[in-house]
This record gives sequence, C-alpha cells and structure tokens, in this order.
Amino acid sequence: MEEISEDDFRKLIRSFKRTSVHLETRDAYGTETELPHMAKWAAGEPDDFEWLQEYCDSLRAHRAAGRSVRRAMIVSEPLSDYQRWAHSTTQPLVDAGEDLRWVPRRRVSEVCIPGNDYYLLDDERVVFLHYAGSGLNSAFTTTTESATVAMCRDAFARVWSLAIPHSDYEPE
Repeated sequence: MEEISEDDFRKLIRSFKRTSVHLETRDAYGTETELPHMAKWAAGEPDDFEWLQEYCDSLRAHRAAGRSVRRAMIVSEPLSDYQRWAHSTTQPLVDAGEDLRWVPRRRVSEVCIPGNDYYLLDDERVVFLHYAGSGLNSAFTTTTESATVAMCRDAFARVWSLAIPHSDYEPE
C-alpha cells in the first residue's frame, strides 16, 4: 500500500481508461468545498450548482469517450443531514453521466465491505480514502495488489446488486 498526495489522487481518478467505481460508506463527510453549500441548503437558500460544473464537465467527457463512472452510496436511514443534502445535489451528476445509486445500510448486513471508502479504477488499481472522525479527508493510499483489487471488485458488485438508482430512491 502506497500513500499518495491529493494531487496524485486527482490525477488517478481523472485518467482511468474504461471504468471507475466508487464506494462510499459514511453518513457524513466534511469537504471544504461542500460545507458552504450544505450550510446554504440548511438555511433554505437555493443552490445554482455552479460549484459542481467542473466535475460535471469531467463526467460528460468520460461518457463521451465511452468510459463508465458508477458510485454506490451506503446510507443509514433515516438519512443524516449530510446525506439529505447530498441527495438534493445529485441530479446534476446523474444528468452528466454518473450512474449513482443509494444503498440502505440494512441491505448490506451480509456483505463484507472494505474498511474505507474507495475507487476501483479499470479493475486494476484501488485508491482508498481515509477520513478523520470529523469527516474531513486525512489521507489517500493506493495499491494494485491483485487480492485487494479482487476484494474491492467483489464488494462493489455485491453492493451494486442491492443498490437503488438515484431516480428511484426516496429518502426516509
């Protein structure tokens, strides 16, 4: 397992050739980018989603190039405030090409899931995301070790089979 910088992480998740799958398992995150927008949402203020446009542009480029971007979000129900806010911001990502699905945590009780959120890129490389208790990202590690890649591929496939497409998911 190799620790990588945030810049290295960003390069990796932009440069995959065929597939990117992302498994999220936390009920709250705290990225510096998201927190101000979540505060506006909590105050009942509208969001123009301008802050998502760069990511949406990259999703459109991946889709145009024939690459697949999938994300499964394991969530506790009723949803945390963070996840309720995240649900309200998801449609632009889906419209841009990310196949994003929600998985109520009770559905994955019999699924072995790695201990950290991760990206699996081209079924060859895993990038684990490490978080502090506050929800802020604290580190990134990566590996191409075949057993770890297989574990993450299998876990994602099991979770994906239980997932609900964003358009069909109605939060509790």
